[in-house]
This record gives sequence, C-alpha cells and structure tokens, in this order.
Amino acid sequence: MTTPVTATQLDSTELQARIERFQQVHDAIVEQVRRVIVGQEEVLEQVMIALFVGGHCLITGLPGTAKTLLVRTMAQTLGLEFKRIQFTPDLMPSDITGTDIIEEDPTTGRRTWTFVPGPIFCNVLLADEVNRTPPKTQSALLEAMQELSCTVRGNHYKLPSPFFVLATQNPIELEGTYPLPEAQLDRFLFNTVLDYLSAEDELRVISMTTTTHVAKPEAVTNAEEILGFQQLVRMVPIADSVARYAVSLVRATRYTDPSAPDFVKKYVNFGASVRGIQFLVLAAKARALMRHRYHVTYEDITALLVPILRHRILLNFHAESERLTQDDILKKLLAQMPPPKD
Repeated sequence: MTTPVTATQLDSTELQARIERFQQVHDAIVEQVRRVIVGQEEVLEQVMIALFVGGHCLITGLPGTAKTLLVRTMAQTLGLEFKRIQFTPDLMPSDITGTDIIEEDPTTGRRTWTFVPGPIFCNVLLADEVNRTPPKTQSALLEAMQELSCTVRGNHYKLPSPFFVLATQNPIELEGTYPLPEAQLDRFLFNTVLDYLSAEDELRVISMTTTTHVAKPEAVTNAEEILGFQQLVRMVPIADSVARYAVSLVRATRYTDPSAPDFVKKYVNFGASVRGIQFLVLAAKARALMRHRYHVTYEDITALLVPILRHRILLNFHAESERLTQDDILKKLLAQMPPPKD
C-alpha cells in the first residue's frame, strides 16, 4: 500500500513533475477513449474524476447509450484488471464475492475449505444493470465499495488496490428494475446521466461502427501511478471561502437546517450528508487539476453539485405531484445561492 505523502514533503521540482505527468495521463486517456466513445464530454469527465479521487460512479441511461462500452474502454485505457458482472434477478451475493468450496486431497483423503474469489477481486468492476437484481444481492457490494474488502463465511479478504465500481443502471421506470438502497447510493461519488447524442454525434457513431474499422484503445498508465494521482489530488489547496460555500450548499439541501430555502423545506424529505461535502470538495480538486489549475474555484463546486448530490436527496410527495426532480431542486438552489462576487 502506498504511504500517504503531503505537499510539504515534496520539493517544488518533484511536485511540478508529478502534476505534469498527471496532466499528460489525463490528456492521453481522453485521446484513447475518444477513439471509441463519441460525445458525452461531461460523462467522461465525471468518470475520470471518480477514478482520480478513488470513488465509484453510477451511470444511468437508457439501453443503447454506450454505458457498458464506456466503462470497458476506460478500464483498457487505464491498464487495470477489469471484470464484469451482469446483474440479473437470480444473482446471489456469493456470485459477486466468491465462495468457499470443499476440496479433497487425493493422497490423504482430507477435506479442506478453499476460497474461490469472485469477480469482485479486480481493479475495475463493471456492475452492469445493477438495479436488475434484488436489494439482497445489491447490498453485497456495500462492504466492498466502502471498506475495499469483503467477508465470506466470517473470513475477511482485502480487495486489490485501486478498486473502482463503475455501475450502470436503467431508469427506474423500466420493466424489471429495483430501486437501489439509499445506503448503497450514498457510496457512489457520482450519479452520471447519459442522454441521447446530438444528430452530428450520431452520424459519427454510424461512421465508426458500421464499417470494418475496429478501434482498440491502448493502456496509458497503471495501478501504482493511479494511486499516486489520488494522493496528488488531495494535495490541491482549497480556500476557506470556497470550502465554506461548498458546505453551505450541501447544508441548504436539509429542510431542518436554518439556511434551507423555502422550496427545500417544501419539497425535500432528506438532504445530503457530510459524505456529500467530502465528495464535492475532492471531486472539485480533481477537476481543477484536470483543467490545469492548482487551486479549487467556485466554478468547480457549482459544476459538480448536481451529479454529486442528485442521488443523495430524497423528495416528498409534494415534489412528485408537481413532477419535480432532484436536478430541478439543485439547479434552483444554485440559482438562489450563487457564488460570492469576491
């Protein structure tokens, strides 16, 4: 495991070299992914932020919007071990974590328990259509996502590092889907929404996928380097005023907080927790570094608020009756609480 390093322990030359390498790898990842994926700039940025922060990403979109292709391409570009689980209604928790089997020694006849690791033992786990399996199986991911470990028959097993869950889900309204438990949703850094492409981008997709040309992305980094990038992101400074703004935005999503606007008190049942603030600041640090800046700005906070908090607030029946979504509430909150002018 990599030992944490602080900015004060690095001289300016070494720190500058690490920042330049981070930005080189970022640009190379974008170049490789663009060989396969068309459009979806915001989605790609959010997935990369999740990787550089060490978080997990939930990707929501209709079938045929390249959710699975995006995750597989990203894993190939990162040079990490990649595994996929297709979630189905009959999937069991042991199908994810692995299980103990009884093996008999042919020479002695003795029987012993042997652990057979499941697909969760990898660097990048694609949980495909995660909301098509019942909550019992969905919860098998909880410990892995938070503790980076799993427990089978009382035995504790550490997962490889880095470990990312990139889960895809279909909109809840589709047939045969189960809503994800709130505790599991809260473990995801982003709830990224894939929308339809523009007409021009769809033309590019046709030209890329209906010919004999097959694009193959190349690996541009490795596991050890990604762990170093995660430490580098945490060294990015954030001013007290920007941090206070992030805290005030998240606190304003809780109807019990004195700072909550009237529309939050009317439409929101539960607001975001302190984990929402942590993820918002970490993601803002990664975004700043990806954009060749060395400090967090108000714009980083406002740009990431919706995808980070849209799955952390629960609306009440008043919002449902008026057909309001979490995105509507969060955009209204940003309009009412703009960044300070200074």
